[in-house]
Amino acid sequence: MLRLAAAERRLGRDLLTLMQLTSSCVRELFATAASLKANRRLHERALEGVNAVLIFEKASLRTRITFETGVGMLGGKAIYMDHSVQRLGDREAVKDYAKNLERWMDCIIARVYSQQIIEELAFHTRVPVINALSDRFHPCQGLADLFTLWEYAGASMQHQGRRLRVAYVGDGNNVCHSLMHCATMLGADMTVVTPKGYEPEPTVVDECRAFCAPSGATLTVSNTLSAAEGHHAVYTDVWVSMGQADTAGKRRHVFNDYQVDMDLMNLASNGLASSWGAPGAPGRALFMHCLPAQRGVEVTDDVMDAPFSVVYDQAENRLHAQNALMYHILARPSA
Repeated sequence: MLRLAAAERRLGRDLLTLMQLTSSCVRELFATAASLKANRRLHERALEGVNAVLIFEKASLRTRITFETGVGMLGGKAIYMDHSVQRLGDREAVKDYAKNLERWMDCIIARVYSQQIIEELAFHTRVPVINALSDRFHPCQGLADLFTLWEYAGASMQHQGRRLRVAYVGDGNNVCHSLMHCATMLGADMTVVTPKGYEPEPTVVDECRAFCAPSGATLTVSNTLSAAEGHHAVYTDVWVSMGQADTAGKRRHVFNDYQVDMDLMNLASNGLASSWGAPGAPGRALFMHCLPAQRGVEVTDDVMDAPFSVVYDQAENRLHAQNALMYHILARPSA
């Protein structure tokens, strides 16, 4: 179980899912991320002598660049291993792979197809493992997303006394799962709108409902777009993820009515205070996307490029949220 102790700058062993964190832990991570964002040379020797390996089965822009850059910014060294052709476990057992890596490396950062592979790596190695994406969760993205909203709403995750409301529209996938975890943990009301049959996993819904009791948040899962009315942010993701190419045609047909366009953003903005929103777009719901986006598919160009779109803020915040995470997991006590 991850922890955050004042006496030692370590979260604990691994980050496989945001279920391993507490709300106080996430808030402290955000405070650290804000400090690192304000001063990119802060803690520049925190990971001195630390070697991290990036194992990627899936293609990446943001995850690879932010982790490679981030490790270096904190004084460590990163080694990238491309496993896009040969999956983990094909050439040798995951156990043997993990046991080798722990003799050389101080941290394993893995972007893989299967959550089972992430868990197997963590089980068989004594060095920390960070989930940089799996089929079930994307915890680093979830941290960056809620850190972005935290910058607008503050630690209370409220605006003018009203709990932040976040609507996710699209596929109830790995990104949706981690967004749900982080939002409900921090006390934000979460609405998930999907076509029938594409809702988030019931076990993840149950986990998030358990977060709602102590945080005061609510969680709504709906198949109706009108449920997105009156939300501070609207989030979407691609309808066809890597590994789902064989179902692309069916998915695009099923999701066609769930495109985030200006009409949906207008609906979401109903009732928002005029003081809420991105610079130049007061009173408007924020638009969020983890990227890459299929412009003209799950989101229209005018929404992607609108002044209320914070997609590039989210991308930037991947760096700072992950740096905060690595700092608390890996930094030497004197750093």
